[in-house]
Amino acid sequence: MAAEHKQKLEQQLWNIANTLRGKMDADDFRDYILGFIFYKYLSTKMDLYANKSLKPDGLTYQEIEAHPNEAILMQELKPMAIEALGFFLEPSELFSELARRGNAGGKNNFILGDLAKVLTHIEQSTMGSESEEDFGNLFSDLDLTSHKLGKSEADKNELIVKVLVHLDEIDFDLENTDSDVLGDAYEYLIGKFASGAGKKAGEFYTPQQVSSILAQLVTVGKDKLKSVYDPTCGSGSLLLRVAKEVKTVNVFYGQEMNPTTYNLCRMNMIMHDVHYKRFDIKNEDTLERPQHYDMRFEAIVANPPFSANWSASPLFMNDERFSAYGKLAPSSKADFAFVQHMVHQLEDNGTMAVVLPHGVLFRGGAEGHIREYLIKEKNYLDAVIGLPANIFYGTSIPTCILVLKKKRENLNDILFIDASQHFEKVKTQNVLRTEDIDKIISTYQNRMGEPKYSHVALLSEVTTNDYNLNIPRYVDTFEEEDAIDLKAITAELRELAILGKATDATIAEFCAELGIERPF
Repeated sequence: MAAEHKQKLEQQLWNIANTLRGKMDADDFRDYILGFIFYKYLSTKMDLYANKSLKPDGLTYQEIEAHPNEAILMQELKPMAIEALGFFLEPSELFSELARRGNAGGKNNFILGDLAKVLTHIEQSTMGSESEEDFGNLFSDLDLTSHKLGKSEADKNELIVKVLVHLDEIDFDLENTDSDVLGDAYEYLIGKFASGAGKKAGEFYTPQQVSSILAQLVTVGKDKLKSVYDPTCGSGSLLLRVAKEVKTVNVFYGQEMNPTTYNLCRMNMIMHDVHYKRFDIKNEDTLERPQHYDMRFEAIVANPPFSANWSASPLFMNDERFSAYGKLAPSSKADFAFVQHMVHQLEDNGTMAVVLPHGVLFRGGAEGHIREYLIKEKNYLDAVIGLPANIFYGTSIPTCILVLKKKRENLNDILFIDASQHFEKVKTQNVLRTEDIDKIISTYQNRMGEPKYSHVALLSEVTTNDYNLNIPRYVDTFEEEDAIDLKAITAELRELAILGKATDATIAEFCAELGIERPF
């Protein structure tokens, strides 16, 4: 039943999203529909919490307005709600009330002004509280005055009312505390938007198949985590995926440079019922201005932007993240800068898994120097996993996963896995199937070699290869061609020659009958 409810909810939300889709491009309608779903979620949470708190008084939240003790009850309820939920909404500000007013009498009643005030008030209600940073500017991308919603104010209002009314008809089932159906549906929508967003999708979303691999890699042998961290967290899908692999994650940490994506990540956390005290997401450039510099994390996952630019300022040679290596990653390729940052943030008993372009395995110069230091001096590299090409949105390049630990169980070797040929082609995208993911994880867990798939390479072998990690150096995927039967081919050629002579003779006879010159 839960699976059916989830599928139905996903389809309902996607259908409503398409109400906006005809009006604007994918990035814009994503921000609006996800923002409105989030507003309804907050309203539903507020209504449920208030009704539970008011039950001893024999009141519902809607009945509190115009009640003789309204001021006293609201004064008591507001600080309790902010502590418990992180925000506060008055009964007249609830999603259902705005939807009702907008469609009262079946008319298109103007509510844009009221809606803008409500969204602002949600953020203002947190000011001075512990949740202020977590809710600040959450709705900044929901511009209700944008011409993208319609030419006139009436057109904009009509579209917004239509969407609110449709959303109001959907039961989010938040009273079912054992289910995360809504959070999963929200994640589903983010994924759907990413699949149609082209190159921009890489800025905010890691495909679930890759998230699953990274999450399983950093949770091997663990059923709970003190902390998980993603230095380029996007929409937060990777962080949340880690939580699905263990019983509990105490705190989620992340940093995201793009303000819109940062908002999306915080919404995604809250929609998955992660309490505001259990996540700490920052909006800044991770390499240039790290916000969790002095913290160390038990699990780290990341899908950084591939070969991004960064300043590579010489000042970073005094930064603990980079100083010990003696060299900085090139300014045109920040891949190893992200690796160095993650290593710095990793707890001694922790595991990190990061997706990177294949070039990090073999490029020379400063990158080769950093790679050698990580292996020769620190012995942190635990595994290299090659993934199929064309599994990420917006790029078809093949990628790899590096797994690093500061205290490795297998000090004398590095595991290489070539999973590049194990996938299913779905339309224009390559997709890792469940069996492909399971094979990667079981091979990593059991640390086993398999012809043409995996190899446990001794450190001496890696040293002999001058710390070049290109996977074909360690996993032989060469397929021998079938032996050629030269005698059979010679006999066939002889037969063809005989047939050719017979054909030539026949053509010569025809030419003679026609009185024309032979073509040979």
